[in-house]
Amino acid sequence: MSQRAERRGIHVDQSELLCKKGCGYYGNAAWQGLCSKCWREEYQRVRQKQIQEDWALAEKLQREEEEAAAQSQPAPQSQAPPTLAPFSKFEEKKTNEKTRKVTTVKKFFSPSSRTAPKKACEWEREERAQGSRRASHGETLLRDLRGMFTPPWEMSASPEESHEGKAPSPSISRQSSIETDRVSRDFVDFLKNLQKPGREIHKQSRAFIESMANKKDLGADELSECVQDFYQNMSDRLMVHFKGSSERVERVMDQVEKYIMTRLYKNVFCPETTDDEKKDLATQNRIRALHWVTIQMLCVPVDQEIPEVSDSVVKAITDVIEMDSRRVPRDKLGCITSCSKHIFNAIRVTRDEPASADDFLPTLIFIVLKANPPRLQSNIQYITRFCNPSRLMTGEDGYYFTNLCCAVAFIEKLDAQSLNLSPEDFERYMTGQASPSGPDGGHGWASGGPEGASPEVVQRQRQLEELSGLSQRQEQVLQGVRALQEELQQWEESVGRQVQGVLERYPLELRPPPPAPAIDSDNTDDDGLPPPLTPQVFAG
Repeated sequence: MSQRAERRGIHVDQSELLCKKGCGYYGNAAWQGLCSKCWREEYQRVRQKQIQEDWALAEKLQREEEEAAAQSQPAPQSQAPPTLAPFSKFEEKKTNEKTRKVTTVKKFFSPSSRTAPKKACEWEREERAQGSRRASHGETLLRDLRGMFTPPWEMSASPEESHEGKAPSPSISRQSSIETDRVSRDFVDFLKNLQKPGREIHKQSRAFIESMANKKDLGADELSECVQDFYQNMSDRLMVHFKGSSERVERVMDQVEKYIMTRLYKNVFCPETTDDEKKDLATQNRIRALHWVTIQMLCVPVDQEIPEVSDSVVKAITDVIEMDSRRVPRDKLGCITSCSKHIFNAIRVTRDEPASADDFLPTLIFIVLKANPPRLQSNIQYITRFCNPSRLMTGEDGYYFTNLCCAVAFIEKLDAQSLNLSPEDFERYMTGQASPSGPDGGHGWASGGPEGASPEVVQRQRQLEELSGLSQRQEQVLQGVRALQEELQQWEESVGRQVQGVLERYPLELRPPPPAPAIDSDNTDDDGLPPPLTPQVFAG
């Protein structure tokens, strides 16, 4: 049996979809194979380590500053004010160090109400303990570092600054879209049933949206951390209020997510601080270059000749494309779930049996290649960053989303070995020099005869043959029409000749009509008749 016949298809062990730490939840490629829970724990660990390294760097810079100040100022500090000239080189060095570290600091230091206050208190104790031996420039440096490390909403602010923070930003006060207004009304109507907790939820949600409007300079990871922290805190409070009813908590959190992410969509989807747009273009170009991949190459168990299967495939493509038009991460997941269910239905109808996971992933890859969804990477990153983590960890939504991430990763790494092609043929197909169905692609899958040909190619060839047959029949009809016209013309000429011959043989003679009889003339035949009766008058 040939290699093509032995090939079962793209196989992915279901254990590969789970978290690498073995917690039982679904992992994600964006989280290095971890689930959202394990990823947040790992993120916090790395962040704490980075905080310690940055505090050590701050102390090192402080010591170097003190040494530089001591060397440049031998006299006591109280007798003469320090000059800035000896400190200029160190100030330049400090600026370079801060510039070099700012990216790392922003990456690992995101808003957290649990760690920052503790670090701030430790730093204040160290500052008081070492205050007697710090110069004025060192205190300025430490204040700058603390301002850089501490989240903005946890730092004490003046009344004027607090009042300005409560003022609505232009992005919040601008006129909302129709969809935003509708979602806001639905959110308020939903919270009315909760009465007092509903008012508190609405208040917290509004305050969070206003606070996020002032964090446009944060990176995507920091924005994600803010949203995830809000989800966690809100979920914990609701769990206490509803006394552990996870179903009611999930229902409320779905509404909270819908309200918040609809309002924040324009600010957090594909932000300028990320390279999501560049990844979108790369993925789109990659899928466009793989347009020649056929169903047989991926071993997709789908027969598009069946009308119901073809209809399911079209619906699956429509759903995955429609994902980009949604704003809420849960709605985007709903599109992925709907697409996956249509895929399972197409496989079930084709095989007349329930589909397996080994059949699902190759079909999903084929659907993504045919659909080439817009902004695919941005949508995946948006769901990963801002979706309620419980949805991505368990349930069918999490399973289907994990498979979509695997499908995209497979497409990015697709090579000749994945399709059982030779490297030469794969390169020719990718560069457009040949096609699996073309005359130069005889060494590919199309060279295997009818079994190796793509259904689309076979259907097109059959349609071309039918068109060729119709063209021949049309030519025959036209020839028959022309022959009939000639026969009609000949028949007309023959009839004319026959009529002319008859006229010549039997000429037409025109005789004058007989004269009309005179009504008043004498009738000789009436001589034997009695005379007419004469009227008589009788006297009365």
